[in-house]
Amino acid sequence: MEEMEEMAGLSYMHVASIATFDTAHEDLIHDAQLDYYGKRLATCSSDRSIRIFEVDGDSQRLLQVLTSHEGPVWQVAWGHPKYGNVLASCSYDGKVFIWKETNGQFVKIKEHAAHTASVNSIAWAPHEFGLILAAASADGKISILSRQEDNNWETQTILAHSSGCNTVSWAPSAIPGSLIMVTGANASSVGPKRLASGGCDNLVKIWSEENGQWNEEAVLEGHSDWVRDVAWAPNMGLPNSELATCSQDKTVIIWTQENPATPWKMSPLKADGFSDVVWRVSWSTSGNILAVSTGDNSITMWKQNLEGGFQQISTLDDDAPQQ
Repeated sequence: MEEMEEMAGLSYMHVASIATFDTAHEDLIHDAQLDYYGKRLATCSSDRSIRIFEVDGDSQRLLQVLTSHEGPVWQVAWGHPKYGNVLASCSYDGKVFIWKETNGQFVKIKEHAAHTASVNSIAWAPHEFGLILAAASADGKISILSRQEDNNWETQTILAHSSGCNTVSWAPSAIPGSLIMVTGANASSVGPKRLASGGCDNLVKIWSEENGQWNEEAVLEGHSDWVRDVAWAPNMGLPNSELATCSQDKTVIIWTQENPATPWKMSPLKADGFSDVVWRVSWSTSGNILAVSTGDNSITMWKQNLEGGFQQISTLDDDAPQQ
């Protein structure tokens, strides 16, 4: 049986405690996501299943097992509660499923089977834009699924990375700099839709929507091997945009754009790189702490200082003490 670890708290230089429970998955767990309120946990595995747990403090109770995928399930993603309890999943079988809780049970409300290879990554757009999901596939394409007022789904396709797309992340909805802008009372602080993607071509690409069409805004070259993950940092309307990317080349790069009209600047998170492949990067809600997951089963936490640089503040690995 595979086991899932939850980080219960951290202090500088060490993790305070770890709680462990048996998910009953029969193969590797690839993703685990808490919902908006931290009350539901969804896990997915190479055993082709998704398991949904109710979380109450240190206890977890299995609510439902979803088994419609025909291959390993790589990722799960919760939608914003504004749209109900909605969960998306993607798999090696080339499909994206969208599930919604109805009368206490999750039922499939959308099956997207347009991709011709594994769907590697999914991400919900900021809720201000509506119920919109992006899906990145090994066939090189990104699908944008948008729920319409009649509950049907519209699909757009971006030809993103010809050798395969591994990851996708949405930009925050706030217009960069809107926090300090002087505007009229009716001015909107919600900016255009923007995406970042990473591929097997070693590139990171920025996409923006204009008049219903997705266009390539920038190509970021800095990695020397497959880009495994991209994560756009939360932004409450400050002028600059920040993006973290990680790669098979054992590096993490922090990309910064001072405003939408200026080029992106790159800075390595760790000058000498990491000791193993970097698989995932994830920002804290405030956008000033970055978690980095590497192939040696360790997670490091990095905090941004006042000068814009990052310092490592903690490490979690398999040898950490359990309480």
